[in-house]
Amino acid sequence: MSLLSRLREDLDAAASHDPAARGPLENIVVYSGLHAIWMHRLTHKMWANPALRFPARALSQFTRFATGIEIHPGATIGRRFFIDHGMGVVIGETAEIGDDVMLYHGVTLGGRSLAKVKRHPTLCNGVVVGAGAKVLGPVTIGANSAVGANAVVVKDAPADSIITGIPATWRHRDAKMTQPAVDPAEYVDPAIYISSAAPASSP
Repeated sequence: MSLLSRLREDLDAAASHDPAARGPLENIVVYSGLHAIWMHRLTHKMWANPALRFPARALSQFTRFATGIEIHPGATIGRRFFIDHGMGVVIGETAEIGDDVMLYHGVTLGGRSLAKVKRHPTLCNGVVVGAGAKVLGPVTIGANSAVGANAVVVKDAPADSIITGIPATWRHRDAKMTQPAVDPAEYVDPAIYISSAAPASSP
């Protein structure tokens, strides 16, 4: 697929994900998330050529200055990617993002290692990451999952998960497939400690 076709897909994704979108021309002019991903499409191609890595980094830093969104040129990003609002988004060098992924503002796809290895997250197709969430390390978030706002994710989650909390835990979108937090055989209802201590009756 040509670079121009990718840009058109990104524009269509913005229109389909944001009810505030009023038309292609306005979106092209004012959507910082589009500006950031479009520049990344260019710098990522440049990054494949070792001789162009310095200008690729320079362009990505200029884009950060212009949009408030930092995407390393080495990050791999799929089709129809959309960043809503965008300010404060950081995507690390070895991050891998599938198709139809959406990030809100303040999201970090960061690393937990200084080694030159795969150290950033993998987001599979259809993942949505809420505002302020941090996904850290070489974890994998399965397809069609949703990461809640301000979650801190440091472990893998399977497809169709809802991922929330600090540190984050996951549950399946279908409650019947969610693993119980406690083995039912070992569960003790905490209410017994309340009802067994009934107050003495008045004389």
